[in-house]
Amino acid sequence: MSQVLEASGAPDGIPMARNTAGRRVHAVLHRMPALSPLVVLIIACVVFGFANPRFVRPENLSILLQQAAVVGSLAIGQTLVILTAGIDLSVGAIMVLATLVMGKLASGGTPGPLALAIGFVLAVLAAAVNGLLVTRIKLPPFIVTLGTLSVFTALTLIYAHGQTISLSPGTFLTWTGTTVQIGRFGFTVGVLLMLLLYIVFAYALRQTAWGRHLYATGDDTEAARLAGVRTSRVLLSAYIIAGAVFGIAAWILVGRINGADPNAGVNANLESITAVVIGGTSLFGGRGAVVGSLIGALIVQVFDNGLALIGIDPNYQVLAVGVLVIAAVAADQWIRSVKS
Repeated sequence: MSQVLEASGAPDGIPMARNTAGRRVHAVLHRMPALSPLVVLIIACVVFGFANPRFVRPENLSILLQQAAVVGSLAIGQTLVILTAGIDLSVGAIMVLATLVMGKLASGGTPGPLALAIGFVLAVLAAAVNGLLVTRIKLPPFIVTLGTLSVFTALTLIYAHGQTISLSPGTFLTWTGTTVQIGRFGFTVGVLLMLLLYIVFAYALRQTAWGRHLYATGDDTEAARLAGVRTSRVLLSAYIIAGAVFGIAAWILVGRINGADPNAGVNANLESITAVVIGGTSLFGGRGAVVGSLIGALIVQVFDNGLALIGIDPNYQVLAVGVLVIAAVAADQWIRSVKS
């Protein structure tokens, strides 16, 4: 005579799922999506530090952080869009267009603050176009931003006539490139501005109603709408606020290169997506943390810098980043598929 063994505490004779190690890991990663990329970042820094002591020198770490400032800033705006289950392929094009407008106006005699304001507003308007096409005409974000990527890139080339604009160091627009030295470690004002953005948006996403509505909209749009969330307004706000971040990223880029270059940020679109995905934000929306995007941007720079220091072929550096992206997406799929 067979016996049915019931798990202790199971109501109505229904066996409860075992609290296995895999389930515990799944639960932790679901609550803290930035944890796994943080572990990867720490391990990578330790490995590269042992492989080449130059990696952990303050001078090298300073350069690494400065290199991550632009992509790290763009990744904030990209995170907002991806949290809504969308994607923005035009972030780099918007940023570069804004830098050219800022740089050309400033070089033509326009006061720096006014040139910055005009470039900033342009970035917001460009992102708002994306948002309106997605929310009002109901076009897929991928298609919309793929199209506007070409539009904004063409506008940049037409406006710049293929010319690079140089600005004098020490001006208002290049202030973000000013270096702050603490011993042997140096960082730019642009890095500080990027970190401030992360603090602001980490708070906004976790502690405000807007942030909670953003997560709810990305997780299940219809359920959020039925719960009273104005999902179209939330989606549009994500694109507009992301545009404001792109405008600030443009200012950081101007300070970094002391001017404006229509060919700058060629890979910024994909790099921002890479940083967000590696940082643990789900491409399916509704799950992720903005700090993970900073970690993702740092991981990309750490791998590029570390592999170069130990003499690895640049092609393998690209290969390593590609593997990280695939692994990050696979991890996200596993977290979503395992039932808690």
